[in-house]
Formats: sequence, C-alpha cells, structure tokens
Amino acid sequence: MAGKAGKASAATLSVPPSGRLPSFSNDVSLDDAPEFAATMSGGTSDYANYTVLMPPTPDNQPYSGGGGAPSSTSTGGSKPDDFPLPPYGPSASTKLVNRRGGAGGDDGAGGVSGKMDRRLSTARVAAPSKSLLVRSQTGDFDHNRWLFETKGTYGIGNAYWPQDNSAYADDDGGGAGGGPVKMEDLVDKPWKPLSRKVPIPPGILSPYRLLVLVRFISLFLFLIWRATNPNLDALWLWGISIVCEFWFAFSWLLDQMPKLNPINRAVDLAALREKFESVTPTNPTGRSDLPGLDVFISTADPYKEPPLTTANSLLSILGTEYPVEKLFVYISDDGGALLTFEAMAEACEFAKVWVPFCRKHSIEPRNPDSYFNQKGDPTKGKKRPDFVKDRRWIKREYDEFKVRINGLADLIRRRANAMNARERKLARDKQQQASSDGTPAADVPTVKATWMADGTHWPGTWLDSAPDHTKGDHASIVQVMIKNPHYDVVPGDASSHPYLDLTGVDVRVPMFVYLSREKRPGYDHNKKAGAMNAMVRASAILSNGPFMLNFDCDHYIYNCTAIREAMCYMLDRGGDRICYIQFPQRFEGIDPSDRYANHNTVFFDGNMRALDGLQGPMYVGTGCLFRRYAVYGFNPPRTTEYRGIYGQVKVPIDPAPHGHGHHPEAAAPDHPDHEAPQRFGKSKMFIETIAVAEYQGRPLQDHPSVQNGRPPGALLMPRPPLDAATVAESVAVISCWYEDGTEWGLRVGWIYGSVTEDVVTGYRMHNRGWRSVYCITRRDAFRGTAPINLTDRLHQVLRWATGSVEIFFSKNNAFLASRRLKFLQRLSYLNVGIYPFTSLFLIMYCLLPALSLFSGQFIVATLDPTFLCYLLLITITLMLLCLLEVKWSGIGLEEWWRNEQFWVIGGTSAHLAAVLQGLLKVIAGIEISFTLTAKAATEDDDDPFAELYLVKWTSLFIPPLAVIGINIIALVVGVSRTVYAEIPQYSKLLGGGFFSFWVLAHYYPFAKGLMGRRGRTPTLVYVWAGLISITVSLLWITISPPDDRITQGGIDV
Repeated sequence: MAGKAGKASAATLSVPPSGRLPSFSNDVSLDDAPEFAATMSGGTSDYANYTVLMPPTPDNQPYSGGGGAPSSTSTGGSKPDDFPLPPYGPSASTKLVNRRGGAGGDDGAGGVSGKMDRRLSTARVAAPSKSLLVRSQTGDFDHNRWLFETKGTYGIGNAYWPQDNSAYADDDGGGAGGGPVKMEDLVDKPWKPLSRKVPIPPGILSPYRLLVLVRFISLFLFLIWRATNPNLDALWLWGISIVCEFWFAFSWLLDQMPKLNPINRAVDLAALREKFESVTPTNPTGRSDLPGLDVFISTADPYKEPPLTTANSLLSILGTEYPVEKLFVYISDDGGALLTFEAMAEACEFAKVWVPFCRKHSIEPRNPDSYFNQKGDPTKGKKRPDFVKDRRWIKREYDEFKVRINGLADLIRRRANAMNARERKLARDKQQQASSDGTPAADVPTVKATWMADGTHWPGTWLDSAPDHTKGDHASIVQVMIKNPHYDVVPGDASSHPYLDLTGVDVRVPMFVYLSREKRPGYDHNKKAGAMNAMVRASAILSNGPFMLNFDCDHYIYNCTAIREAMCYMLDRGGDRICYIQFPQRFEGIDPSDRYANHNTVFFDGNMRALDGLQGPMYVGTGCLFRRYAVYGFNPPRTTEYRGIYGQVKVPIDPAPHGHGHHPEAAAPDHPDHEAPQRFGKSKMFIETIAVAEYQGRPLQDHPSVQNGRPPGALLMPRPPLDAATVAESVAVISCWYEDGTEWGLRVGWIYGSVTEDVVTGYRMHNRGWRSVYCITRRDAFRGTAPINLTDRLHQVLRWATGSVEIFFSKNNAFLASRRLKFLQRLSYLNVGIYPFTSLFLIMYCLLPALSLFSGQFIVATLDPTFLCYLLLITITLMLLCLLEVKWSGIGLEEWWRNEQFWVIGGTSAHLAAVLQGLLKVIAGIEISFTLTAKAATEDDDDPFAELYLVKWTSLFIPPLAVIGINIIALVVGVSRTVYAEIPQYSKLLGGGFFSFWVLAHYYPFAKGLMGRRGRTPTLVYVWAGLISITVSLLWITISPPDDRITQGGIDV
C-alpha cells in the first residue's frame, strides 16, 4: 500500500454513495479490503469512482531526490520552499518510533518519500495511500486525516524514551557531553521535600494582625484616659482598678504578640518511603534506611497509675508503623514495683499475637482497650474474610489478659505470703535440728520479702518495706524482656499460630526493656527528670537510637503513622537544626461539656501553632520526639543570632568551634548555654555512642541544598545482638552515683531544679539556637487521660504554675536568654514565668465590683460616654480577635469560653497558691512537694463521669468561694441600698452589678462542681443562699438605716 501511494500523485478510490471517506484502521491495508480492492482494479462495485487530485501546495509536496527519507544533510538543497514542518525535524521520517520505546525501520515506501509520509502513530503501521489523505469531492488536503497518519517523533524525555538510544546521539559531537543521551539521565525521579509550610490564608491573618494593632491602640488610649480622669470620690477604688488594668494590658500583650505568625505544616509520607524504604542502587534489597528510635514510657506508682493502662500504652507502641528492627521501647519504673514488672511481662506475651493481628488487618488505634471500646462498626473497611473470626478470638484473649493483669496484685501478695511462710518453716526446722544436735543455734531472722515467679527475691521495692527494698532505697534493674528482632522481615505462615492465619504477616515484635534506676538515701533523685536521664543513658548503651520519643504511662499512640510524619521533619532539608518535634496533647474520658477546660485546645491549637511560626513550640512533657544529640547539650550545626532592640538584625553563626570536639583555643561563647558539655560520666562506652548518634540522625545527602547530611544506605547494616557486658554497662550508668561530678541535669539531658522540667529543657535548647516543630496530624497522633475532678484539676494547674514561678526566679528566666532566641519567642517564654503573678491582680479585680456595691461608688465618677465607647471598642475587638483566632486555629467558641472561665477559676486559686509557694521557696528555702496525679479510671460503669461530681475538699477552694460569696452579698446590699435610697443612683448600681454578674458567670463551672450531679443540686444550697441574703440585707439596714436627709453635692437638703 505504501508503495502504491508513493508512485502517483493521483489515485482512483471507491467510496460509499454518501460521498464520505471510509475510516480505515492503521493496521489494515487496502489489500485486506476486497470490496475496495475490486473497485480499484476495475471490478464491479456499488461504490462510485472518484478521481482525487492533490493541490500543489508546499505542505503536501514530496521530497525530491530519490527514495527514502532525506537526511539532515540532504534536505537543505531539495527545494527552496521545502521547509520542515514544526515541531518535527527533517529526520522525523528516518525512524518509526512508538511511545513504548519501539523503533521501526524503513516503511517500505519506494520512489519519492515526502512529508506526507510522516505520521504521528504509536504503533508500527504501513504508510497510508496519499489518495486517502485528499478529500474526494473537493480535492482539498484533509488536514485532520494527516494529523493521525503523519510520521513524527516524540524525541527524548522522561515521558517517552526510544529503545534505540543511539538514534539520538549527537552526531557532530556538539551537544552537551559530546555523546549519546542515556535514559537514566531523565528517568530518575526529581528530588522531593519531605515537608512544607502551609501559610494561613491572608484573608484571615491580615485582619487578625490589624485587629491586634487596633486593640493595642485602643488599650493605650483607654489607659491614658483612665489615668487622667480619676474618681475623686473614691480614689482608692480608682487606684486599685487602674493598677490592675495596666497589668492586664501588659499580660495581654505578652500573650498576644507571639500569635502574630501562626502557620500550618504538611508532610509527604510517600516521599519518605521512596527515599528510605525503596529499592535503589544504594539500597538494592529495599531494607529500611530510617534511623533508630528509642521510645520512653515513664511510670512511678502502679497504684495511682494502673498497670493495665501502662500495658495498653506499651502495646500501642509495639504495634506502631515503624521498622521493627529500628524501634526500641523502654519503660522506667521509678517505684521499682514487682506489680509493674510482671504486668509488662504479661503485655510482652500478649504482644506476640496482638501486634501481628494489627498488621494483618490494619487495626487503628492499636491500643486494645481503646480499639475494643470505640463505637461504630468494627468491620468497616475490612476486606479479609477471616477478620470477624480473628477479632472474636483476639477479643477473648484480651479479656483474659485484663483479668490476669487485674489479679496480679493479689497474686503477688499471696505468693509472697506463701514463700515467706515456707522460709519461716525452714528456719524453724533448722533451729530444731540444731537444738537436737546439742549445738546452740542463733535465731535466723526472717523478713517479709517479695518474691518473683521463679522463686527468687525481687531486687526492687518490696510490699513490706525492708532495708535496700523501699521506694527510695533499691538496686538498679535492667531486664530485656523482648530481644532485638531479626533485621529482615520474618513472615508468618499458617502454622505460626493455632488460631490466627499469619501467612505473609511480619510476626516480629520490637525490642522492649524494663528499667528501674538505683535509689539510695542521701541522693537527690530529681523526680521525673532524673528518671528520664537514666533512660537516656541506658538506651544509649543498648540501642543508641538517634531520636527519642517520650510518653507518660497514660498516653498511647492513636495514629500509627504519626512517628513517620515526625521523621519527615527531622530528615528533611534543614532538619539537622531541629531539636524536637512536639505533638499536641489530646485527651479521652473528658465530660462532653469540658467543664474545666481539660482539652486545653486554646493552648495546644492556638498558642503552640503560633509558636511554630517563630522558633518552635515549647516542650510540654509528653508526646515529644527528640534529637538525642540536642538533648546532650550540644549546639546546632548552624544557627542565627538576632541582634537589635527587637532582634531585627540577623547574623548567621557557625557554632562548630563550640560544638562536639571543639578546639581548646577557640573563642569563649557569649552565653553559658552555648558552652559545649564536657562531663558525661565515666562510661567510655556511653561516650563512644555520642558521635554515632549524631551521624545517624543526619538527613540524607541527596540534594546539593542539604547540609550536614549522610550518604544513602548508611543505616542498612544489621545491629549486633546484645551481650552480657553491654547489659552490665547499662546497669552501671543508671546507678545513683553515676551523675556525681557530671553535667547531667545542668547542661546535659533533662534539666533539674524545677517541677516543670519539660519547659526548662525545651527553653535551654531554644536558647542554644535549635528550632522545634509542631506536628499536628489529621488523625490525632497520641491520646491520654486528664483529671476531670475539680480538686485534681486544680492541683495539676498548681504544679504547672509553681514551676513557672520557679522559672521566673531562676537563671532560666527569659530576661537572661541569649541572642539566639527570637524576640517573640523570648516574649512567649517570658509569659511562661510571669502569668502566675496575674493572679494577684485578678483576685483584686474580681473583688472590685463587690467593693463598688458596698461603697456605693464605681471605678469612674460617672458612666461617661467616653468610658463606654472605649469599653465597647475594646470588647468588640476582643470578640473579633476571638472569631479570627477560631478560624485559623480550629478551636470552637465554646472551648474558648471554657478556657476563659477556667483561667479565672485557676487564676484566683491555684495560681495564687503557686505564687505564695514560690515566694516561700525563694525567700525561706521551703521545698514544695506534690503528689502524683492519679490516672485511675472510675469504677462506676453506669456513669463514666462519676468522678466529675466527686467533691474533695482542698484549701484551693477558699479564694474562689470567698469571691463568689462576697459578690453575691454585694449584689444584695447594692440592690437594697438603691431601693431604699431617697435618690437612687442606678448608674452606679448598673456598673457594679454588671461587672459582678460578669465575675459570677466565670465562676459558674466552679459552683456547678460544688453542687454535685446535674439536676441534683442540693436544696440546702438554695436555702442557705436565701437565708444569707436576707440576713445580710437586714444587717445592713440595721447598721445604716435610711434617714430623711438627702445629700447632694455635699449639701444636706
């Protein structure tokens, strides 16, 4: 067919009577269509014969100069008007190239071959007849037909590549590189970042910043007006109010300024998988190249922190989606209790079936208790036919596991009694045998020991205290309960378990270690901070993961991919400057109304998100992933100093001379926090792990913009198994004497000296120039529990506020920070130390309405329109700021209001007590002790929130009760005076009464908590309220009876 088309400029073609050109497939020639072949050869047919002439246009003229396609050297001299058609070059007809890389040879055309032979086809086909490219009736060239039948080339690129690479070599050697282009130059995937910043829409952020400026100006003008317009009739009232208002304006500014630059972030988990867990030339087996991760769980008292809660947290961590051979879990039992030890042993046994079950069916969450208690259809999204059978079996196993955990305390007690009775009997038998032999035998003292299941003494705390076996006096314990797994996937099969088909499921479980540091009398063990530092040292010896993630025992992993999202920030370009990734805290078991603002969403979704746009969020104690090298007290590889009045001048600093292994003649740092740590202890094995952890925590050096990186494939080697010497060294580094003469707690690890060691530790890292990141995942990363009882909640707030007061009076005050701390970041840390002192002004301001009603005066002489306008403007801007903050933070209006209410409740109770305790510690040296917050759930199955209505008296109730009572009495007195007055002054009653009602509205959750269950308010409360109001009213009238005189302007009328 192609030969026929190349020999004539006109052809005879048979078409249907309609005159329309038949549509031929590219793979069918006219020889395969007998009806058309008969017509063209002179046979009889129903189709008419048409003679189609090709117009002599430049576009359809064939090349001259013989058969075959012209080359690049011969086309130029064929005809002056014979130009190649863009975008195809003159060599486009030399090869037939398809999209899959196939290259065809000569198409078999004889005679003249021209541009009409070009076709844009993706298959190897014969050249069409030129007569098919011409409309039969009009003789015009059919451009649409030519589009599909023309020979063309796609060239080279990452969308298409020819099989014959030599066809696209640079013939004259003038191209780039002087040689053929290889497909590998283009098929490599482009470099992708692992994370990115998502800015807040300008339509929300710009009005928000503008309103902050408007409110600041309004407050400034209002305070000037208030200072220049005193109430001469009640100067004392005016003085108290103006001092409080100045402080509130300053406090609002400290809280508001760091919120000016909130941001969001997003990660690319697919890019993380491609870089670290895909088959590449540097990773031919596809083994994970991710760094190791050490996970820490802290617990202290199994009777306040139930072992079942801790075991569920452990199971959720063991089942998380992270390479099994790179995950190492540690639990620090600061109480050294056998109950916790055996509960963890039971959890490890149950993990052997729970973890594979979660992997097989993609269970979420992987905390068994939360999974089985969640509402909804458990089969939603499950496709494996054996899911229902597996779930039913694992649910029964978990129920039995819970029963065993709950019965451990009684089991340990009965075992101890039985073993002690046996020891006493053996001692008596020995004495009787000695006396029968006639030899005097000394009394063998027997102690009430606590026994392990193997019949040996428990080295930790005994049930009955004895020397070397109390909470503050016991030996170090290191127990590897699950050894380091194999570095390759170990798939199960049908015979791996009698009830679960684990075919193709990885049955490995991460390594787990139980720790209990040594405690002896006379040593300061530094509470939780000391326990964390002991875990840091022991984990460095046993696993040395370059990253560490810490949890409280009541927190668990709710999103099994959350750790991977955090790694996207740590291993991204610039991630070597990040010291930690803080996750927001989310809580379960909170009452639906969140009466005491336990969720604390204003802080976690508002303040912390805003700090992420500065130098990073603060460390809040749990759910935080650390860089081990930063915890050791070293400086970041690169940092910036912010100089000027408010840090407007940025000066890049290379702190390498002051980093690890700095030269002794290097210049001295300008701040004590910038000094490199030198004293880590006497363990050479631990010191050798520091450089290894720093190197393994670097991002991949896969792009020129990545600084301080490591080559791909550096972490593929399997980890050596643990030996006895390594475990013995880990026991030595958690002894109570190891920190003597070192910088642990001073510059290295968690910082000592405050009950809020978390904030201080994060502050020290930021002060060295490190940055942190706030990781908010679409599905909650971690979840925990919070106290919903009013007393427990106030004690929790008291501990936080006391730590803030300690920070204010210590060298960790933000006033003393280095120039590596951003100005707005400095303000945020300054607010941490100052906010408890607001309670002194808050309680006075809450009593001002009552004082106004008692005295018959107000903070201003009259309700001047200027005063009302300022008050209205300040209130409106506050409401608008609240609405915009709700927009960019995602919190609800009800949550914002609950936060405001509890700020007043806590400010007049816990914060006030914290200031007094802090002053006592600074002035008199009186230490502050706190009881551990109980994390046990309520036992009332009928009402899961029964603890909410439980009233436990505490001295923290006194200030709020006094404020509520005084304001109620003042309202009664004010109304009585106004009603009985000859000339009622309703403006003063209105001002004092409005603010008094505003104060009482903030105390509504507190009052409701004292009244008991909803709908069960004791009648006695109403009776006493009425009696007190009547009594106070009558007493006031008796003391100050109304008379007939009318006083106006100081003149008796």
